[in-house]
Amino acid sequence: MSFKSLNINPKIIRALNNEGIVDPTEIQQKTIPLISDGKDVIGISHTGSGKTAAFAIPILEKIQKGKGIQALVVVPTRELACQISQEFEKFGKNLSYSIETIYGGVAIGPQINRLPKADIVVCTPGRLLDHINRKTINLSKVRNLVLDEADIMVDMGFFDDIKKILNAVPKNRQISLFGATISDEINELKKKYMNKPIVEKSEAHVNSTLLKQYYYKVAQKEKFSLLVHLLKNEATDRVIVFCPTRSKVESVSKNLKMNGIKSNMIHGKIKQSRRLKVIDNFNKGRPKVLVASGVASRGLDIKGVSHVYNYGLSQDPQEYIHRIGRTARAGEAGKAITLLSPVDNKIFTRIINMYDIDVENIKCKDFSKIHFDSRENSGDTRRRNEESKNTRNSNQKSKRKLNKPSNSRVSVKATSGRKSRVKYRTKSQDGILNETKKSPNPKKVISAI
Repeated sequence: MSFKSLNINPKIIRALNNEGIVDPTEIQQKTIPLISDGKDVIGISHTGSGKTAAFAIPILEKIQKGKGIQALVVVPTRELACQISQEFEKFGKNLSYSIETIYGGVAIGPQINRLPKADIVVCTPGRLLDHINRKTINLSKVRNLVLDEADIMVDMGFFDDIKKILNAVPKNRQISLFGATISDEINELKKKYMNKPIVEKSEAHVNSTLLKQYYYKVAQKEKFSLLVHLLKNEATDRVIVFCPTRSKVESVSKNLKMNGIKSNMIHGKIKQSRRLKVIDNFNKGRPKVLVASGVASRGLDIKGVSHVYNYGLSQDPQEYIHRIGRTARAGEAGKAITLLSPVDNKIFTRIINMYDIDVENIKCKDFSKIHFDSRENSGDTRRRNEESKNTRNSNQKSKRKLNKPSNSRVSVKATSGRKSRVKYRTKSQDGILNETKKSPNPKKVISAI
């Protein structure tokens, strides 16, 4: 099947060909005709399946410049919003339309100024609701609403925000929902807000001719040493090292740098502006090693990855498919290498049983053993110590406030080896000042020393 057989606008086909996109992927073949025909669609597909073009092409074909916001694309992160806007610009470069990208973490004023000219808006849920609440966005002309990576938005706690957005757009809008899974929340959206949606799935298959998968059995304490050995001896282009937790991302990245391997890191707690810069630099090969949590396994525009290393596995088997989908893309070869310690055996067995994957065991050769510094980065430690100190100080202030008499000022004088003592100063009826160690009637207290 070709894009021409899908009756796609020749101007869009020409732009696709310029990007090296010649034949539609499975999810595109299944969903483009449905979306073009005005049907509500749920597309279940994995990373690298081409779902952005699946909803972008039908939107671009119907957009009319200067007729207000006709298409709204809601995504979970700023990075993905920027990426999708760039894809729209590539696919629609031979067409006339205006697109605006709105997300948080930046000034809202410029967005307010540009929104009246937008025909397509790509946005994150929080910032879109800011505009809705401020009445700085007009959604009355929206005909097509896309929820991309809907399952991730639900996981990130945006479910209620999504429902508010759905209630803010016209009732006769068309909804296209894309994600990797259908959860209970997605089913609720399907039943309450969608009009007889058609569910289409693309198989989570791996092209074994391009992607080679391997695993090493290694003791947990030697895992980092093996990683360094492989990074220094394997011929690679760009590399992503996936870790299961944020703290592991930070410690692995720090230790790689300590061992002369330039790397950067990305995880969900890093500010979005910083994450965007890290991804941009990584795509330029500065540096060529990226240590990442699951946030980098889906949705983000990361190119030219020759190797994916699983330093630890997620307990969700699908995460493995998303991770290895970062390499062997656009017709390029790639390797996915899992460093398998005993703690990962159970989940790895589930992955192999669940998916039709061909993975080869490689015996560990001799490699130098390297000390792994598991201590937190000094900056992180200082920050947490400062937060803890502030919390203690706040608690102490609250406690003193609760214990002191209502009309007195209390200062505690402590001497070494003795208990702290509080003295109160009162005035008798004849005007004589008296001091006492016991708390008097608060109404008679002048001050505490």
